Amino acid sequence: MKFQGSDNYIATQDLMLAVNAALTLKRPLLVKGEPGTGKTMLAEEVAASLGMPLLQWHIKSTTKAQQGLYEYDAVSRLRDSQLSGAEEAARVRDIRNYIVKGVLWQAFTSDAPVALLIDEIDKADIEFPNDLLREIDRMEFYVYETRELVRAKHRPLVVITSNNEKELPDAFLRRCFFHYIKFPDAETMQKIVDVHFPGLKKELLAAAMKTFFEVRNLPGLKKKPSTSELLDWLKLLVAEDIPLEALQSQDDKVAVPPLVGALLKNEQDLTLFEKLVFMQRHNR
Repeated sequence: MKFQGSDNYIATQDLMLAVNAALTLKRPLLVKGEPGTGKTMLAEEVAASLGMPLLQWHIKSTTKAQQGLYEYDAVSRLRDSQLSGAEEAARVRDIRNYIVKGVLWQAFTSDAPVALLIDEIDKADIEFPNDLLREIDRMEFYVYETRELVRAKHRPLVVITSNNEKELPDAFLRRCFFHYIKFPDAETMQKIVDVHFPGLKKELLAAAMKTFFEVRNLPGLKKKPSTSELLDWLKLLVAEDIPLEALQSQDDKVAVPPLVGALLKNEQDLTLFEKLVFMQRHNR
């Protein structure tokens, strides 16, 4: 079972090797890279190409590791115990009725192998990765309320993404296969765009790509535009029927592109770019 890329996702050779290495080692694949480089989409496409259902756990700053295993709904049990019916009384006696299974439990007990995405793990508390060490390593966990040990029927393919907002613990990193998705070069970017916009005119695409890389390579940007923002911008150019002339500068100098708000997302970067354009126009 190997990942060979897909029609919807352009994977570089080193990325495919990383996915297959994680499969061979039976370790989680930890994927880092700039926001918008396709980390989440990678998990979706790997699952689809390998014929695996995908379970997704999107991490927030308030997410706790326990929620991925299970949660005991004590409030509902207390509420049901206050009702007088025989049906409620029977339900209250069985604590299993108040155990809410998390995505890890669902992945462990699935009858067929699944892919599990733990998305943006660096958003959570610093202890979050450590709290999952045993479960991810041994593929089992204990449910104290029901006194049962839940063991994985099949080891899921675990894909973990991070935007590098926090450093992850060394003990956690040791259990993962790591891959950093580099920003695509011009050739790879061309292939990505061709997948999403197969009918785009070559002249318009060439001018748009030139403008995009000029913006991205501007020194001092607080947030460089990503792949997903390029795709959004191209979608707008097509939808608004922006002419080729609007993207071309007759004197071959940098100009503020139309719909630049799809590429630059804060006033500091926009001001910096406009300043560069002004300086070039006045030959300073």
